[in-house]
Amino acid sequence: MSAFGAFFFAIATGFIAAGLTGSFYRLVTNKPPSFQLMSEPMYLQVIGILTLVFAGPTVILRNALRAQVFENRPPVWMLLSSCIAVMWSFLSGVFLLGVMLSAG
Repeated sequence: MSAFGAFFFAIATGFIAAGLTGSFYRLVTNKPPSFQLMSEPMYLQVIGILTLVFAGPTVILRNALRAQVFENRPPVWMLLSSCIAVMWSFLSGVFLLGVMLSAG
């Protein structure tokens, strides 16, 4: 596998993990994952932080898209948010692939 193939495979793995984690969190708590956890009880803050470790890219992209549509932010805002989300999903994908490969 080429280096670009491995890079995109890790990104895809990270985005899939982000989507699954965020969807499971929404299924359990009946609200989407968010970075605003200060008003929650302590146990929900801990669960929220653990969820955001993997669901962070989807939260960033959702917030950036909402800001683009409703607040009319400049397109650079969406581009930078997408770059952050891609790098985050790459790192979580590399972590998850490393765990899966070492367990097998």
